[in-house]
Amino acid sequence: MTSDLIFDIHGAVAIITINRPAKLNSMTPDMAHALEAAVAHCNASDTIRCVIVTGAGDRAFCAGSDIRTLDDYATPWDFRNRGDYCDAIRLCLKPTIAAVNGYAFGGGLETAMSCDIRIASSNAQFAAPEIKLGWIGGGGMAAGLVHSIGASNASLMILTGDAITVQKAEQWGLVSEVCEPADLMTRARAIADTIASRAPIAAETGKLNLRAAHTMPYEKAVEYERDLQTICFATEDAKEGRAAFKEKRPPVFNRR
Repeated sequence: MTSDLIFDIHGAVAIITINRPAKLNSMTPDMAHALEAAVAHCNASDTIRCVIVTGAGDRAFCAGSDIRTLDDYATPWDFRNRGDYCDAIRLCLKPTIAAVNGYAFGGGLETAMSCDIRIASSNAQFAAPEIKLGWIGGGGMAAGLVHSIGASNASLMILTGDAITVQKAEQWGLVSEVCEPADLMTRARAIADTIASRAPIAAETGKLNLRAAHTMPYEKAVEYERDLQTICFATEDAKEGRAAFKEKRPPVFNRR
């Protein structure tokens, strides 16, 4: 692990904080490896049920990769096969929430889009600025933006590299909610606590179902959803949910 990435657990909620505020929380290879380890811990845990990703300070969520480290790769192929922090977040089995507390530029925008839910502070901005430096995003920029905001808006962001305001991001559907900076983590924790109170296997299969809905033809997506529903229905948690409903009491879910 590294001090540039903080991993905390609060009950059933894990919080991953990108902790380089002096560098706008830009990511280094060591931080990417630490993020992979944090996600692996979350995936292996039966008690962690939701994960929040945020940035330290009040200026930036994440400004993407630290440009100063990009020339450290021996070849472009080494760069292609590096450990990628966006891939790490997408591999998280638990529902993830991005609490965007400032700039989400480049890989930082991709990091936010790798999460299942995005909320943002009123000072947040979003950009795909790679074109200004001579390349394009490689952590899911185009796919994430097209799915989130549509092809025309995605093209506007990727081909100009210019930032959009949080108000525009909310209007386009890139974020679900906008909060005052002081309220951002409180709101993120409230959403995470709600998710953590639900049946965890259902939450994890719901996440799989949502991802599949983006990529599968409609009829196949419905078929896959029905299979996932059947898997959930056979769990002890589903049995507990039905019993709790009949007995008019809150259910107690154990991820079984």
